[in-house]
Order: sequence, then structure tokens, then C-alpha cells
Amino acid sequence: MIIKEIYQFLDNLSPFELQESWDNSGLLVGDFNNKIDKIYISLDLDLELVDSVENNSLIITHHPLIFKPLKTLVPVSYSQKLAIKLIQKNITLISMHTNFDKTHLNKYVMKEVFGFEYEQKDDFVLEAKVNMEFSKFVNHIKNSLGVDSLNVVQCHDEITSFSLTTGSGMGLLGAIKSNCFLTGDIKYHEAMEAKARGISLIDITHYESEKYFCDALYQQLNEFKNFVIIQNSKNPFKRL
Repeated sequence: MIIKEIYQFLDNLSPFELQESWDNSGLLVGDFNNKIDKIYISLDLDLELVDSVENNSLIITHHPLIFKPLKTLVPVSYSQKLAIKLIQKNITLISMHTNFDKTHLNKYVMKEVFGFEYEQKDDFVLEAKVNMEFSKFVNHIKNSLGVDSLNVVQCHDEITSFSLTTGSGMGLLGAIKSNCFLTGDIKYHEAMEAKARGISLIDITHYESEKYFCDALYQQLNEFKNFVIIQNSKNPFKRL
């Protein structure tokens, strides 16, 4: 397989031009003319993953390894270390970040993981109707994600509708019209702001809400599926 063919397929699936201006999706390491035999899919890159991947392969990640220009390539920072390893092993890297959020990931989590039909309110916000006690709704979300606990802000006993943005979505709080918002990376003062606005929160965390990138992409890969290995990166956080 040639990288250019795979890239064109991915671009048709979720156009890279849809990415946000600050994003850096697309071909990040490698050559469009590279030939590869295996495709690995992961939320992120980590050292363990790159060490385990075979030479002359392609990795497709959700989060880009490089957001800002690298002034040097010395093995100091996270991105520099991994970029060097990729080059040494002739591994190509393509990332599908905010373009894939808009076209697939939020929808996959809402329907396939949480089990709700939805309306799309904007590029990053989906909304679903639900009539459920807050505590039962939280338990449903925990069970769906396979976690034992989640941080919440409770402003209501009953949830009639909720909004979802996977990853880090608190910058969209002003656009939320439902009475509960599910997103990740919620900071203390953001929680205070939501409480003042009367919007309940469930912090579904960045990793837990976006680890489904692999499944959502694999579902779409059609003729490439026989070459694909799902090998997700590990959550750097642990609950003790």
C-alpha cells in the first residue's frame, strides 16, 4: 500500500480541510510515496507504542504529535523523542483530530457508546433528549465508559437533555442549551461557572471520552481492515 492512497481515502472520509485553524492534522511524519504493510490506530503516540510498531508502518492517531514548529530534533521533549524514533524506524504518521471530531467521533460516542439518538447543534456539540434522575444518568454514563467514578457538578435532580463534546469542550459552555454537559478536562473555575449558569456537568475525561477513536475509525476503513491493528495508547493517569 502507498501512503498517498490511504491519505486520499482518509481525506474523503473526514476532510482534513475541516480541521480548526490551530490544529495540525494530516501527514506529520513520512512521505506520500512510502510503501507500508501495516496500519496501526491509536488515540495518541507514546514510547511503548512506537517501540512495538514494526518498521515501515503507518500509524494513524487522533491527537497530533506536533502542534508547534520544532526548532531542534534532540531527544528531550515528548514530541522530539517520538519524532526521532518514527524517522529511525521509517514509520509514517497521519493524525485526524478536529476534522474527525466533527465528522465521526462525537457521533460514535453519543450513539454507539452511550446509546442515544442526537441532534447536532454545531461542529462539536451534540444534544440528546433524556428523562432520567441525575444519579441514574451518571450511573449509565459510568457503565457505558466502564469506569467506577466520575467528577460531577449537580444542578438538577432530573436530566431532561444533555450535550456532549468529547475531549476538552468547556470553551463551548456558553453555547450549551441543555441542562447537563458531558465533556472532559473540566477545571475548577469552569465547574464554578457552570454551576452559576445552572448547567450540570459530568467530566467524562479526555482519555475515556476519546479512546473510541480507534473503534470509530476502524469501522470506516473498509478495504484496509485486513492491514489494520488497533493498539491504543495508554492513559497516563491512574486512579488510586
